[in-house]
Amino acid sequence: MTQKKTDTARILRLSQADNVAVAASRIEEGDTIRDGLAARTRIPFGHKVALQPIAPGGPVRKFGQIIGFASAPVAAGDWVHVHNVEMHDFDRDYRMAEEAHPVNVLPPEEQATFEGFRRRDGRVGTRNYIGILTSVNCSASVARFMAEAATRSGILDDYPNVDGVVSFTHGTGCGMAGSGEGFDMLKRTQWGYAANPNLAAVLLVGLGCEVFQIARLKELYGIEEGETFRTMTIQDTGGTRRTIDEGVARIAEMLPLADRARRETVPASEITVALQCGGSDGYSGITANPALGVAADTVVRNGGTAILAETPEIYGAEHLLTRRARNRAVAEKLVERIRWWEDYTARNGGEMNNNPSPGNKAGGLTTILEKSLGAAAKGGSTPLNAVYEYAEQVTEKGFVFMDTPGYDPVSVTGQVAGGANVVCFTTGRGSAYGCKPSPSIKLATNTAMYERMEEDMDINCGDILDGVTLEEKGRAIFEEILAVASGKRTKSERLGYGDNEFVPWQVGAVM
Repeated sequence: MTQKKTDTARILRLSQADNVAVAASRIEEGDTIRDGLAARTRIPFGHKVALQPIAPGGPVRKFGQIIGFASAPVAAGDWVHVHNVEMHDFDRDYRMAEEAHPVNVLPPEEQATFEGFRRRDGRVGTRNYIGILTSVNCSASVARFMAEAATRSGILDDYPNVDGVVSFTHGTGCGMAGSGEGFDMLKRTQWGYAANPNLAAVLLVGLGCEVFQIARLKELYGIEEGETFRTMTIQDTGGTRRTIDEGVARIAEMLPLADRARRETVPASEITVALQCGGSDGYSGITANPALGVAADTVVRNGGTAILAETPEIYGAEHLLTRRARNRAVAEKLVERIRWWEDYTARNGGEMNNNPSPGNKAGGLTTILEKSLGAAAKGGSTPLNAVYEYAEQVTEKGFVFMDTPGYDPVSVTGQVAGGANVVCFTTGRGSAYGCKPSPSIKLATNTAMYERMEEDMDINCGDILDGVTLEEKGRAIFEEILAVASGKRTKSERLGYGDNEFVPWQVGAVM
């Protein structure tokens, strides 16, 4: 006779309105879910179990929100995932700006502080790099050669206050239209990096005959060359070797000025943090993302700025943000970006539910609606003060949104171009990512992954499942933001990440 299993499963029901719960550890067939309910099959860690029957077409609810619809009959105790859940559009109540509440920003004397680099324009950097930007892919190799030559030469040894020379190369700049959406995005990205306060000085290198002309960029922005901004082209300088030699000489001229920068005590209102998630799992929306949301609220209360992004990964949760918009115009701009994405994916033969990725699904995320509800938690609870287009300069304080793809390198590139001087990156599967010039703090959503990839992860948020509160973890993240902004090196910085993560969003035909 087979003995009946009596083990009680660890589950998390996130709202009384939910008809599914999340497995806090692997559930075996026959494990007790709750009184009178047993698991009908094995359910992986982070995945969902049905708490009640769901008829075909019936809504599946998690976080108190719809994350999909049953595509087949679901019995209580069933594993709920891609095999029995589908997504289709449904009406969402945007309730424009109804839930925006003023934030009590701390007075300057009560704000937290960090040690940062105050620039001539008043903005504050958390790092002190010299950057080599490229106008076109054709100058990418030369830019890398310059950075490598400057580093190999040992010249940086004489300038200990400079974090390094880094090249930001990309694959576009020609074979594109000389005006329009794609050109404007690249223009904003390039100038945004040139103006980021984490770069003490910038050398912009082109080929000479590309569509994205350096002279035109300078004219558009009224840029004049000086001690901290120089330009050159390979064709005018006389070829590869001469351009490398001349570039290294110009870097040598910039180094003394960059090295004169010193960290000074500044208020946390000078923090602009990019909120990012990648390699999400079923716990992203339960642990790391809401904890980062608490930290983002703390940044805002201290007068700083928090930038949420990844428009495809707030799809289905945008109604929660429109309600927090400070006015109707901000809410409508967010909805307009959502509609742009619906059109963008449709005309490229895709759909919004192409996201989540296979790795997200293996981690327990079933639809983009579920992923978005968890991703939006990074934005905390303060009013949405502004919506920006990709790589647009962020000028508003408080919580803001930037329209970017969900692809992490492209998204963070836009946020850094917008002025982010710190990045906070949550991950459940274990994204290998770092960023220059803005340091990236990696937040693990679960303890198992943190222990497996501890050399890559800065903070473990998996202990929230063991009783650490979101408020406690949010405070810890905020303190880590201040420490990293003051010069503490992140795990990704120690590993050397950041040289390949500059990836501007490329929109439009490649000609």
